[in-house]
Amino acid sequence: MTVTSRNSGLVGGRPVVPSRGSLRPLGLGEVRITGGFWADRQRVNGSATLDHARSWMNRLGWIGNFTTGGRGSPDRRGREFSDSEVYKLVEAMAWEVGRTGDPGAVPGVDDLVAAIASAQSPDGYLNTAFGRDGQRPRYGDLASGHELYCTGHLLQAAVAGARTGAAAPLLDVARRAADHVCDTFGPDGAWGLCGHPEIEVALVELARVTGEQRYLDQAALFLDRRGHRTLPRDHLGWSYYSDDVPVLTATVLRGHAVRSLYLSCGAVDVAVENGDDELLAAVAEQFDRALARRTYLTGGVGSRHEDEAFGDDFVLPADRAYSETCAGVATVMLAWRLLLATGDGRYGDVVERVLYNVLATAVGDDGRSFFYANTLHQRVPTGTPSDDEERLGFGGGPRAPWFEVSCCLPNAARLLASLSTYLVTADDAGLRVHQFADAEVDTRLADGRRVALTTSTGYPDDGAVTVRITRTDGGAWPLTLRVPAWAAGAELVTAEGRRAVPVGDLVVRRDFTAGEEVRLELPMRPRFTRPDPRIDAVRGCVAVERGPVVLCAESLDGGDLDTLRVEVIAEPVEDDGGVAVSARFDVPADARWPYGTAEPPSDTALAPLHLVPYHRWARRGPSTMRVWLPTT
Repeated sequence: MTVTSRNSGLVGGRPVVPSRGSLRPLGLGEVRITGGFWADRQRVNGSATLDHARSWMNRLGWIGNFTTGGRGSPDRRGREFSDSEVYKLVEAMAWEVGRTGDPGAVPGVDDLVAAIASAQSPDGYLNTAFGRDGQRPRYGDLASGHELYCTGHLLQAAVAGARTGAAAPLLDVARRAADHVCDTFGPDGAWGLCGHPEIEVALVELARVTGEQRYLDQAALFLDRRGHRTLPRDHLGWSYYSDDVPVLTATVLRGHAVRSLYLSCGAVDVAVENGDDELLAAVAEQFDRALARRTYLTGGVGSRHEDEAFGDDFVLPADRAYSETCAGVATVMLAWRLLLATGDGRYGDVVERVLYNVLATAVGDDGRSFFYANTLHQRVPTGTPSDDEERLGFGGGPRAPWFEVSCCLPNAARLLASLSTYLVTADDAGLRVHQFADAEVDTRLADGRRVALTTSTGYPDDGAVTVRITRTDGGAWPLTLRVPAWAAGAELVTAEGRRAVPVGDLVVRRDFTAGEEVRLELPMRPRFTRPDPRIDAVRGCVAVERGPVVLCAESLDGGDLDTLRVEVIAEPVEDDGGVAVSARFDVPADARWPYGTAEPPSDTALAPLHLVPYHRWARRGPSTMRVWLPTT
């Protein structure tokens, strides 16, 4: 069944508005997070992170690059892709305005838009790193220059501005930039594609906003050109640029994780708009294989630091996990698009895992520090960077205020600001709840009937989710709740009583009345999780999960984690200190050679070791950490 998108008038905005598909996403004006886990993070994002990001971009001159004094100068500040970070910041600001409904919620949006517009050339080209005196020529380095990538983020910022009413003047800038791209690289222009996919997904969304067919056609053309090894060969291989295999014939996501995921998002969007079921199925199969063989327990992807890339099947070393925050955001983007297109609720499980174990982990409590990479095993204490320290690396160590490449902070900020749009969708007859949070929903069904409800929960600490109908225009309609794959033993409580329900999509269909409640109870017992035996790096280990949250051991709660062993005869337990496992620390004697013929003796007794949610690690002070725990 296909649901036609209802895109008349502002509904507070949505990042993805497909014209067809199994599900219709609800906008910021239809779903509002009102409290709990994600409301706290949205508040910090709006009150601290956005200002923090803008302050750093000002300090480093990235915003100044757009002004008259900065553009065209050989002394331009920042990396060649720094324009894109400013665009992502504007996008996050626009979603924040849409989320709050307050045009003054984020001061300075208009100033940023004016600065961006001032740097645009008469022909629509817009990039502060190329094309002017003392700079490299336009499109002289499509493989690594990121020009089309930056344009893509400009378009997405403009889409957010148009859909929320914030930064609306940016849409004209974006259309001129997109027209330039189509004129330059269209069927009658130069053959070319960007080494970092992003323009594809952005062109489709701009086409959805403006109704311009040429933008969709250009996105499809870029997809067709990719995978034929036309970009210059890099020492990391063509897969680094997603230019090794055509999208339609690939079998798994590979190469640079963010590039691969962004490209897949664009492919899904093109497939949906063009009714290309073969392309849609191909991307879904590639994603499914990557989830089954190339994804960490946290939902993070990317096990190779050198090229920020997917590793081979089952090559998932915990202490070398790259799991870039941007790759987590991109995973949510792809899973969400596949959910909307197919209606397959298991993609909601993917979104949940990444939200609680990558996004929630990445940003500091104050919203002013973040992880670039998200390792699953930290061997060296993280340390504490100063508030004004800019880290020049790409990850590892503590949450830092800023990185030389700080793509992850505005990327996380734009997802957090728009997060309520990922909670609930409409299908052909009713509503579907995919993510659990304290929220208010007020929308219309496909037949025009108005319905409203609230969801109340202590999730993820508590597994009870109560849905209360606050308005319905009458007549039966289905309410679908996602029962996560980990929630075997879940129960549904209604006026008719209590019953066990299987994992998957749970449909409650009736003629609801205002005030009626439906309660889903998910079992939150902590559980051991065992890895596939083909993951050599963690063979003989277990992890502990509770509900959607991965737990970890932190050195602040025990001894040397490199000598840790846990007992798995009994399941993890909950006590006043949280979740505990029975553990000991085997401390072998120092030797001149780290190998031998005998098992090192253990002279330590088993004792409870308390674990913490992975998203809470490194928040109490310098520490080491591990998710996968060797067994006795």
